[in-house]
Amino acid sequence: MGEAERGESAPRIRISFWCSNGHETQPSFAGDAQVPDTWDCPRCGFPAGKDRDSPPDPPRTEPYKTHLAYVRERRSDADGEAILAEALAKLRGEI
Repeated sequence: MGEAERGESAPRIRISFWCSNGHETQPSFAGDAQVPDTWDCPRCGFPAGKDRDSPPDPPRTEPYKTHLAYVRERRSDADGEAILAEALAKLRGEI
């Protein structure tokens, strides 16, 4: 059982990829497979490229925004005051 019954394995190639932190990873690919241009670094998660001297830039992360921050992007303070006044009027039974 095991390897002897499986036959020969497919020919493999190892390609080096480098991230912007200088980490090197060498995944193996089948000899006839198409090798991707970038690969995720297993150490830091940044994208890694085949060129050691100019690796891809790390992704730009947006800071977390609260629901209120998104609302303030869409509405002005005057709109907010009008919506608040309408909601209070409904609660008071004025509308």
